[in-house]
Amino acid sequence: MDAQQLAELIDRARRLAVPGRRRILGIAGAPGAGKSTLAARLVGRLDGLAVLVPMDGFHLAQRELDRLGRAARKGAPDTFDAAGYVALLARLRAAEPGTIVYAPAFDRALEEPVAGAIPVAPDVPLVVTEGNYLLHDEGAWASVLPLLDEAWFLDLDDRRRVPRLVERHVRFGKDRDHAERWVRDSDEANARLVARGRDRAHLVVRMT
Repeated sequence: MDAQQLAELIDRARRLAVPGRRRILGIAGAPGAGKSTLAARLVGRLDGLAVLVPMDGFHLAQRELDRLGRAARKGAPDTFDAAGYVALLARLRAAEPGTIVYAPAFDRALEEPVAGAIPVAPDVPLVVTEGNYLLHDEGAWASVLPLLDEAWFLDLDDRRRVPRLVERHVRFGKDRDHAERWVRDSDEANARLVARGRDRAHLVVRMT
């Protein structure tokens, strides 16, 4: 992403961050598209007006995935607590005066969610949330988009996105063969599903 494109997105996000009113910006896209990187940059440049609440904090714990027989599909829509995520977004929109809302995070080193890791103060005007399924229209996921003031979809060419995704898995502990198989058999199946939500976004960001 070049400096001009980033500056335009920061300006657009800043227009949502109006003190006295809580808004939510959602950033969706396929695995490896750059969602978490862009979201962190936006929040970092908004001078305390925004907080980042990733969807990944609602991953089911590995123990529960094993119990359900879904561990080999970790990252698919039914490996998250979608209803819990929707409930949190609704609570964040309400922004009850004097009440800090605590959101979960996801520890990539542990590959586990961590409860109560992200404090969201009631006077922060913008929540930025990012994840694969913000534009998904099945089950509880269909309730996410109506809770967002804006939804962006990040579009990155697969020839760049897939190698980046493999490298991320390697960086967090998978050997390269395992990482390549996981991307081919799991992440890319999820990416095709995520792509179906592209047309529901308010803005498509073509990543460079």
